[in-house]
Amino acid sequence: MKNYVLGIDFGSDSVRCLVVDAADGREVATAVRYYPRWKRGEFCNPAENRYRQHPLDYIESLEGAICEALAHAGSEVAKDVRGISIDTTASTPALVNREGTPLALLPEFAENPDAMFILWKDHTAVDEADTINDLAARWHTDYTRFCGGSYSCEWVWAKVLHSLKNSPELRDATWSWCELSDWVGAMLSGSTTPENIKRSRCTAGHKAMWHEAWGGLPEKAFLAEIDPMLADFHDRLYTSTYTGNTPAGHLSAEWAARLGLSEDVIVGVAAADCHVGAVGAGVGEGTLVKVIGTSTCDITVAKPEVIGDKTIRGICGQVDGSVLPGYIGIEAGQSAFGDIYAWFRRVLEWPLRHVADADPSLFDKLIPALTAEAEQLPLTENDPVVVDWFNGRRTPDTDPRTTGLFAGLTLATTAPQMFKALVEGTAFGSRAITERLIEEGVSVERIYAVGGISKKSRFVMQTLCDVLKMPIKVVRSEQACALGAAMFAAVVAGIYPTVLDAQKAMSSGFSDEYLPDAERGKIYDRLYERYRAVGGLK
Repeated sequence: MKNYVLGIDFGSDSVRCLVVDAADGREVATAVRYYPRWKRGEFCNPAENRYRQHPLDYIESLEGAICEALAHAGSEVAKDVRGISIDTTASTPALVNREGTPLALLPEFAENPDAMFILWKDHTAVDEADTINDLAARWHTDYTRFCGGSYSCEWVWAKVLHSLKNSPELRDATWSWCELSDWVGAMLSGSTTPENIKRSRCTAGHKAMWHEAWGGLPEKAFLAEIDPMLADFHDRLYTSTYTGNTPAGHLSAEWAARLGLSEDVIVGVAAADCHVGAVGAGVGEGTLVKVIGTSTCDITVAKPEVIGDKTIRGICGQVDGSVLPGYIGIEAGQSAFGDIYAWFRRVLEWPLRHVADADPSLFDKLIPALTAEAEQLPLTENDPVVVDWFNGRRTPDTDPRTTGLFAGLTLATTAPQMFKALVEGTAFGSRAITERLIEEGVSVERIYAVGGISKKSRFVMQTLCDVLKMPIKVVRSEQACALGAAMFAAVVAGIYPTVLDAQKAMSSGFSDEYLPDAERGKIYDRLYERYRAVGGLK
C-alpha cells in the first residue's frame, strides 16, 4: 500500500500543494494558486504599510491548489493520501466571532480591511507595539523575555489591537482572534470554535508571548492594562499549545467531499512557514537555515540544556518545539531582502514607463543586466555601502521605524554600483544576525539556503557566502516549506515515529554549494564595519 501526504504552504502571494510519496520524499505533483484579490492589490495600501488578505483568497486558492495537484498526481493517488499538514506566513491573524468565523466573511464586514487577515509584513501597528513594550518594561513579568526583549508590530497582539482601535465597529462582533495557521487546520477538520482549536506552539510562542514559564499567554491584568478588549480575549483563547507532530483532527466530511479525499485523512497542527521550511531543509543543531525571498527568516535549533535559562538578545523568539519537537526553535530574520532589489527595479522603471514609453517586456531585463555588470565590478573598501533597513529592522534588535540608506555615493556612482551595494547591504544584514546568534552562544557551523533567491541568483548567493565567510548549501527542493509540511504530515499520519525520522527518509538533498573567497572576505570585513558604523549598530 502506498502512503502519500500533502504539504500545504501558504505564502505571501499564493498557496501551493505538494503531493509527496512518504516512503522517500519523492515529489509526485505540485500546484500553485495565486490569491486573486491580493493579486489585484485589493485591501492593501503600501504607503501606509497596510497589507491585508481576504479569507476567501485562502479558501478558494486552497481548494483549487489541492484539487489541481491531485489531478496531476493521478486518480490512484487520492485514495492513498494519509495526512495533510500546513504552514503559513506568521504572524497573520484575524478577528473572529464566537463560531471562529473571520469577520470579513460576514456580509457587513466583507470590505473592511481590519476584518481580514493581517499579513506578516503589515506595519500599521507600530504605536500599539510601543504600548505593549512600554508596559512589559515596567510589569512584574517581562513577557517579551523569550522573543528577543521586544514585541514587534508584525505580531498578533499589536495587530488585533490596532484593528479594534481603527475600526471600533468590529468590537461587538468580535469574540476572539485566530492565526491563519490555526484557522486553516481547524477549517479543514470541521470546527473553528476558538476555544476548541489546537493552537500552534510555533506561532503562539514566537508571536503571542506564550510561554510555559508564566502559564501560557500574558496574564489578564497585563492585557487589560493595554486594552480591556484584549483582557476579554484571554478566557476565550488557550493555555495549552501543540507542536507540529500533533494531529489537529480528521478531514471533515465537507472538505473530504470538496477535495475528493477520505475522512480518514489526518490533519496536523500547523506552524509558521519558515520554521516548517527549515525542517524541510534539514535543520539540526549547528545548522542555520536561511529562507531567502522578499524578506528572510533565519531558523536554527538547540537542545534545551544548551540554552538553559539564557535569553537570546534581539531576535524573534526562542520556543521549545517550535521547529523540531524536543529542541528550542530560534528565529531571526530581515524585514526586506528581495523586496529591496524590487524597489530598485521600480525606481529604474519609472523613466522607462513615463518618459521613454518603453516596451514593458524590457523591465524583466533590468535585474539580470544589473547583475551581469555588478559581477564584473572591482571590490574595494571604498565602495558605497547600503544599510538594508528599507522596511524597518526585524533583527537584531527590532526597530520598525528605522529606514535604509546609501553611504558613499558620488557623482561617478553608476546604477550597477548601486545595485552591487544593495546586494552587499542585504548580506551585511544577514551577517549581523549570524554574529548576534554566535555572540549569544548559539552554534552556527553550517548554512543551508532555501527560497527563490537561493535558486535564481548566483551573484547574490556568492556575495552572501563571501560576507558570511561560511559555505552555503542550497536545498534541492523547490518547495522546502511544503516538503517540511509533508514531513509533519507523515508523522501525524503515523508513517514515521518522529520528525527526525521523516527528515532522514524524505530529505531532498542539495543542488548547489557556495564556498567563500577568503580575499574578498577581508575586504567585506572592512565594508561591514562601515555598515555597522553608518547604521549605528551596537
